[in-house]
Amino acid sequence: MSKRLTCDVVVVGAGMVGATCALYAARAGLDVIVVDRGLVAGGTTGAGEGNLLVSDKEPGPELELALLSGRLWAELAEEVGDAIEYEPKGGVVVAATPEGLEALDDFTTGQRAAGVEAIRVEADQLQDLEPHLAPELAGGVLYPQDAQVMPTLAAAHLVRASGARLVTGATVTEVLRDTGGAVLGVRTDRGEIHAPYVVNAAGTWGGELAALAGVDLPVLPRRGFVLVTEPLPRLVRHKVYAADYVADVASDSAALQTSPVVEGTAAGPVLIGASRERVGFDRSLSLPALRALAAGATRLFPFLERVRAMRTYLGFRPYMPDHLPAIGPDPRVPGLFHACGHEGAGIGLSTGTGQLIAQVILGRAPDLDLAPFRPDRFPPQEAP
Repeated sequence: MSKRLTCDVVVVGAGMVGATCALYAARAGLDVIVVDRGLVAGGTTGAGEGNLLVSDKEPGPELELALLSGRLWAELAEEVGDAIEYEPKGGVVVAATPEGLEALDDFTTGQRAAGVEAIRVEADQLQDLEPHLAPELAGGVLYPQDAQVMPTLAAAHLVRASGARLVTGATVTEVLRDTGGAVLGVRTDRGEIHAPYVVNAAGTWGGELAALAGVDLPVLPRRGFVLVTEPLPRLVRHKVYAADYVADVASDSAALQTSPVVEGTAAGPVLIGASRERVGFDRSLSLPALRALAAGATRLFPFLERVRAMRTYLGFRPYMPDHLPAIGPDPRVPGLFHACGHEGAGIGLSTGTGQLIAQVILGRAPDLDLAPFRPDRFPPQEAP
């Protein structure tokens, strides 16, 4: 990119959220350029499991966004389902004790009122859903609306389907602004891209992009590991996780937390998560985290004790202090829009996020109230 480019919207970030922002903006008739310092899905998206979940969300703004996104994912699957390995396989949340099952029942009561389909599963019925589950579990809940995609394929396909121009290997070094503070575009180490709208879809690095525009956005990295087994026949039919996963996701602790999450894939390997800890951008291998993942998975599915783990990978979830993403216009910088901070739910929430961003750029009423996602909802951080 040696010459200056112009467009209607610059999307910074070529992960899943950036891809859906580009898709819905382009489908609304806007000329879009997607810019990333790396490759498509080269950050958090490429290190994700591809979960499209409602099961782990309590009633409130995030669940509303998940339900909207789920409907949009289903529409996209009608167009390109095989290309992105979309699987509407459902999720199963299990409880190890009667007390845990009672807490899960309480949780699902509010979810059902909010539009989630949650089906109680007694202990003697779990084997019908998952024949290889450990037999001593107290019961669980089936969530038919949970689904999965292959995130790298999905991001790449949706960027391509959008028709947006793609500029990779270009680092944004400045958000260009006029004398009144409004956005004029971005400057990269390979040239300038001029546009009246800039969308911050930089994921875990969204705070850095916001700082280039002169505003604070408290996005922090939360490291997570995934174990990948050797290819297997489809022995795990759903996404299966322990009920304490929900509490771990909502926790503010910086310490290592693990809760077993197990799912099969169309390609054969079983994916095993989930861990989370706030250690900055430390990419060191954590044997305690991996051992905890393996132990939790074998408690749910004892057959995994005989299965080889072929590799592991890690990613950094974009964590926000209140566990809600920043979505919508930044009133501090006219023309700047944020679409980041989704933590571990970015794949599932991306379609709704992209549609909402396109709607507000065009001045249309968004499908959801964006007030809970306001980028300026946090008090300014004091300088150290």
